[in-house]
Amino acid sequence: MASSNPYRSQRLAHAILALFTLTAVSPVIAIIAYLIYKGGGALSWEFLTAMPRNGMKEGGIYPAIVGTIYLVIGTIVFSVPIGTLAAVYLTEYAKQGRLTRAIRLAIANMAGVPSIVYGLFGLGLFVLLMQMGTSLLAGSLTLGLLVLPVVITAAEEALLAVPQSFRQASLALGATRWQTIRKVVLPNATAGIITGTVLAVGRAAGETAAIMFTVAAFFLPSLPDSPFSQAMALPYHLYTISTQVPGMPEEMKWGTALVLLLLVLCFSLTAALIRLRFRRKRKW
Repeated sequence: MASSNPYRSQRLAHAILALFTLTAVSPVIAIIAYLIYKGGGALSWEFLTAMPRNGMKEGGIYPAIVGTIYLVIGTIVFSVPIGTLAAVYLTEYAKQGRLTRAIRLAIANMAGVPSIVYGLFGLGLFVLLMQMGTSLLAGSLTLGLLVLPVVITAAEEALLAVPQSFRQASLALGATRWQTIRKVVLPNATAGIITGTVLAVGRAAGETAAIMFTVAAFFLPSLPDSPFSQAMALPYHLYTISTQVPGMPEEMKWGTALVLLLLVLCFSLTAALIRLRFRRKRKW
């Protein structure tokens, strides 16, 4: 009888953990289900591919979708290389001391800065001082700064997870430190770096305050034709039609929110598939 107690405790712990997991996941499932219920009727080919008309009360959200995709791509281009190289320096080259701890503290503090502050900083630096104007370039750089702490932290954790013996074996075979990083460490850390990219994409795609002053247009029924063009974006478009456009059909509001969610999920799913491919190639 006494021997069954450990198994009973294990089953109880398993049930409690499963319950907490279900509790954490349930709100996400409920939000997705509610958005599908409220906005699913608005989804159509015209809604996804047409230009807005009649003060955004009719037509589609095609310019906002394209603008969001451009912003996400620009954010990845600016933040991932810089964030990865910064993480490489912190883990592979920097001496662990007060300066390194101060840098990591600054990165952690950057992650807690409100997005509206990044928006005002982007307005002052990129839009006004560097004279980029309200443009895709200014918006992408602002979002790149916004998600940079996430990318650096995730990349640093991925690099630290690579066994130290891999580095030692490579150096023992005559490889330089940079060759070891490029040929051994980075390939084995790619899955974790992509995880950080997924988190960055999710935050960048849903940001409103950071793009309000740097790129987003209230109503622009055309596509951007250069990095210095203004663009519509789904988060700001959703904010606009929900608060600034009287008489907006409720179905269009919920449909726009659903498209934004699906777009973020598509980016996340693509990154997850890439991450899975790299993990399968990993030998440890």
